Amino acid sequence: MLRRDFVLGSLTFAGAALLPRISRAEVQAGKVPVPFTFDMTPPLATRDAFVEWAIKNRGEDPKFLAQRWNRLQALIANKDVWDDKDKIAFALNPREDFCRPINRAHAYESAFLDIGYGVTISGPHAVARMTQSLDLKRGEKVLEIGTGSGYQSSYLSRMTDKVFTIEIIKPLAERTRGIYDDLIARGYTEYKNISTKQADGYYGWEEHGPFDKIIVTCGIDHIPPPLLRQLKTGGTMVIPVGPPGAQRVLKVLKQQGADGSITVARSDIFNKIVPFVPFTKLEGDVIKGAHNGEGKDKL
Repeated sequence: MLRRDFVLGSLTFAGAALLPRISRAEVQAGKVPVPFTFDMTPPLATRDAFVEWAIKNRGEDPKFLAQRWNRLQALIANKDVWDDKDKIAFALNPREDFCRPINRAHAYESAFLDIGYGVTISGPHAVARMTQSLDLKRGEKVLEIGTGSGYQSSYLSRMTDKVFTIEIIKPLAERTRGIYDDLIARGYTEYKNISTKQADGYYGWEEHGPFDKIIVTCGIDHIPPPLLRQLKTGGTMVIPVGPPGAQRVLKVLKQQGADGSITVARSDIFNKIVPFVPFTKLEGDVIKGAHNGEGKDKL
């Protein structure tokens, strides 16, 4: 990411054309990066073209941009993304800004990375396939449970302007909100699309429901009934379900039959076990245990 003390002058990247100078005044004035729009379309055919475009339009570090483009090619090859809108959202999403400084050099590796407080930022393949399976469309309202580093909501904010996210760990929620606000101050207007809340996500965010889509980024042994109730009929939820450390990531479709009855259809998006941090719970203001074993899926 281009910092305020970094001035881009003459730079040639892997044969790319000489890029225009971006002055310190332009960076400090918020003119770089170029404000986001939903029709923003970076060139993705070659790495050089993407890096050149993103330096000029988003003011980002060419090293991370090259790594991001490389990881996108791996996601496409692995069939973790297939829609153009998802490819663009990944390409515009600066994962490095959501990693701890000690791990920033590993931002575009496939691993889950520690972000403190006993939780992680999920690997890019897991995040990409979960997002792609959600099939989020512009204008839809999406709820994320487990803000964590903020990377998942960052991804979503480039796909819709109605992103709601809940984090249970208060200092982590505050830190991530601060990251969003700093990015907004630097010109990343897409982060204005994200509303944050510190609370127990098991109960959803009823005052803003119902939601077209819900994505859960922590593991639990059942689908929380409050989240099912806040999911619109015809809506989709992606959630890791299973015993501790051995979840399967399910795509859950809430459907209505001809007789008006509501049913839930499930499918496994990875067809393998994927471990996630536990879906913890609040007792008063204190996190105690997890929500496992609290009941069956009920509408």
